[in-house]
This record gives sequence, structure tokens and C-alpha cells, in this order.
Amino acid sequence: MTPDTNHVLIRLENIGKVFTTDEVETHALSGVHLEIRTGEYVSIAGPSGCGKSTLLSIIGLLESPSAGEYRLKGEPVTALAHAQRARIRNREVGFIFQSFNLIGDLTVFENVELPLTYRGLSTAERKQRVNDALEQVGMAHRTQHYPSQLSGGQQQRVAVARALAGKPAILLADEPTGNLDSRNGEAVMELLRDLHRGGATICMVTHDPRFARHADRTVQLFDGRVVEESITAVAEA
Repeated sequence: MTPDTNHVLIRLENIGKVFTTDEVETHALSGVHLEIRTGEYVSIAGPSGCGKSTLLSIIGLLESPSAGEYRLKGEPVTALAHAQRARIRNREVGFIFQSFNLIGDLTVFENVELPLTYRGLSTAERKQRVNDALEQVGMAHRTQHYPSQLSGGQQQRVAVARALAGKPAILLADEPTGNLDSRNGEAVMELLRDLHRGGATICMVTHDPRFARHADRTVQLFDGRVVEESITAVAEA
């Protein structure tokens, strides 16, 4: 899908992040500039420890930058209070984690529904959203199963459905294939690609160049800095 090049969804300007422990400063990010447009599929790549997950956490409003400015839909979100950030995060961001983060004693339906319970939606609307999201990922037949009854690939599909049900402005995927074998990893990557073709905006962290090529654009990080950006020709193949 061709991105709307007139609409910058996310803009990071000169973002820095410093972690301080026992009087030791670790500069996780330094001088990062990044734009993500509506409808784009962006991968953030680089070696372990280069700052990929920290950058994704800042985009997802889980972390605050130590320096710089972050605008989401044109609005500054850098200095918002914790409660404001949590509210925006719940409405605008869908997270897909490496470890799935499903709750073992909740059914598939209940896992997908849980984030929606904080939104003040009616029972009927929550049910519709959950069913629609599970249908999108091919898991509508497993609504009453528990995570322990699913394969790793199926659990990740449920995690994707949970992210989709909130109808977020952007999906953030942090090494979404990290706990999967190659076959299930490819299946999840194809699912994300299908969602992108359907209009989803996706930002994915990966250390695997095979999966980075699924995106429209790859941002390479090294030692907390953006060292290269490239358009991925394969993305439109």
C-alpha cells in the first residue's frame, strides 16, 4: 500500500535517552531523527544493544526521552504526565511483543478483550472488535482456548489480534518472530505484511535482515544513532 506522504504520523527530533545506574551513565540513544508516515511499514534494525528496543519504547510511550521532541499526530507528547501517556498509548498504539505476553488463565477471547475494558466500550462493541480482530489473524475458531493450548505461532497471532482490536494508529512489533521457529516466523511476517497491505502503519524492531526486507523502509541503528536509512525494493514485490 502506498503511504499517504502528506501525513507524518510520528516525528522524532534529536531524541536522546540516558540511563543512569550507580552513577554510571549509559547513552542508549543520541540525536535520533525519525519520521513515520501513515500507511508506512518501517523496520528498525541493528545489532544487539544498539538501542532498537529503547527507541520502540519511546515511540510507544513506554519510555520518555532524556532529550529531544516527540510528536504524535502533530501533537507534542514528550512532556505529558504518566496518566496522559497511558491514555494515548491505550488508544493509539498496538504492541506485539517477542514473548507474546498473553495471560495464561484467560481465554483467547479474554486476552484480546482485556485492553478494551479500559476504554469504556460497551460489551457489544468489545465483542465485535475482538471477533473481527481474531478473524483477521485466522484465530476466530480458538476463542475459548487458553494460551497453553496453542502453538507459539498461534499465540503470536492472538497477540497481533489483541493489538489490532484497539484500532491503533500504529502497530509496534518488537522482535515478533524471536520466540518462533522459522516456519511460524515466516507466517507471522506474512500476516504483518497482509495487515500493511490493508492499510496498517507498522514499526518493527528486528535483528534479522530477512524480516527487515518485508518493510518499505529500514532504519539502521548503531550505538544509539541512526547510521543509515534505505528503501526496501522487495517490499512492493
